Amino acid sequence: EWDRWLLMGLIGTAVGILGFLTHQIVDSLVKLKWDLVENYLKDGNFHLAWVCVLGSGLAMVLVSSSLVLFFCPAGSPSGLPEIIGYLNGTSIQHLFNIKTFLGTFVSCVLAVASGLFCGLEGPMVHLGAILGCGLSQLQSDTLGIHLPFFTRFRNSADKRSFITAGAGAGIASVFRAPIGGLLFTLEEVSSFWDIRLAWQTFFCCLMATFTTDLLSSSLYGFVYRGHFGFFEAEKRILFWNLLDMHVLAFIPAILLGMLGGLLGALFVSLNIKINKLRMQFFNSIPKSSLSKTNKLLETVLILVNFCLLYQSNSLCEVYGGLVFVLACLILLLFCITSHLFLCVAAAALLVENGKKGITYLFMRGTHEEFGYTSLCTALAFYFVLSCWTAGSAVASGLVIPMLYTGALYGRIIGLILVSIFGVQTNEYGAWIDPGLFAAIGAASFFSGVSRLTISLTVIMVSMLN
Repeated sequence: EWDRWLLMGLIGTAVGILGFLTHQIVDSLVKLKWDLVENYLKDGNFHLAWVCVLGSGLAMVLVSSSLVLFFCPAGSPSGLPEIIGYLNGTSIQHLFNIKTFLGTFVSCVLAVASGLFCGLEGPMVHLGAILGCGLSQLQSDTLGIHLPFFTRFRNSADKRSFITAGAGAGIASVFRAPIGGLLFTLEEVSSFWDIRLAWQTFFCCLMATFTTDLLSSSLYGFVYRGHFGFFEAEKRILFWNLLDMHVLAFIPAILLGMLGGLLGALFVSLNIKINKLRMQFFNSIPKSSLSKTNKLLETVLILVNFCLLYQSNSLCEVYGGLVFVLACLILLLFCITSHLFLCVAAAALLVENGKKGITYLFMRGTHEEFGYTSLCTALAFYFVLSCWTAGSAVASGLVIPMLYTGALYGRIIGLILVSIFGVQTNEYGAWIDPGLFAAIGAASFFSGVSRLTISLTVIMVSMLN
């Protein structure tokens, strides 16, 4: 069995490298975009800054959507349902070929970097599964490659085992959670398990996590920082100090759990209705090329709505209420205000990269960092737009939007407690912290949408401790 373990290690290492490259490219593109915006703002060119945000986002969305529509249809929207279907006996064409891999990778990176409300997680599961399939079979009909190695694994059962391990490694690489990757595949992806496959999948997830962490320790945006192999705790651990809990903390936690279930059910129901309407509309178009063009325009419309809402959100915060949204949009469309890029809290929450925004919301000791208006506004916009984005013609995941949405309403609950009891610094009241309840809210909404329990708990613990 040494060759099986060797392949599991190779798959995990390859997925770890892929996860590292994915994060580095996204971070580099986002940094480049906002560096340009910052330069325009310093020069007082507010309109050019907005054009830069919108123009770069539109360019990335157009390429991202075009790839999954015209180059690799199997890569849209996330590939996770298709992987689950395949591992449970369904045969899907072109799900694991090289075109799907390249198209999904580029589409996912550009979709996340463009500013759409989506994440890397679903496509990373798909990409990990493709690597598991390709490296275990060592053959490609597309490229005409058939290597004479590991031929004993060229059967349906072994192929599915390696695909399962690759899918788990994708989750492990994204969240730096090898146990979470194993439990995710056990709970969500595959239906056929044995103890040997569990250990091999865990080894694969462990290698993926280690490889991603090792490379990320020395490089940021492909710039060497001179810290190879040095894992800085403050860059990975949000809740470093242990927090003494009071029994009263379970009351708002239970409330958040119930709220997560209700909002999760609402999100799923709304998304199903949106996708039904989407399918009915696109299926009613007789020409395939015209239908694909309309799908492409839909993703552009989502991004344009985000940019418009971001600007109106800034103005609403300045003038003190949500009732000005329509008026602000009209002002924006006619470009007659010089306050388009006021950096207020609500706009910052919406415009920030998903991972950074979640980190801000999770931070402890920031009781008055965000107000009710900014949190409620961001929650309403993010909930609707992320629900609309899910199922659109880009390779995208839902985990970051789920965590972000839950963190927003969790922080609102925490802010309510702070308003009632004040900022507590003693040992009995230190648990009244909006950052803590943001983390609980994120887990509750994630669980409400995905129905995950055990693997989600492990993933959240890995993220926060």
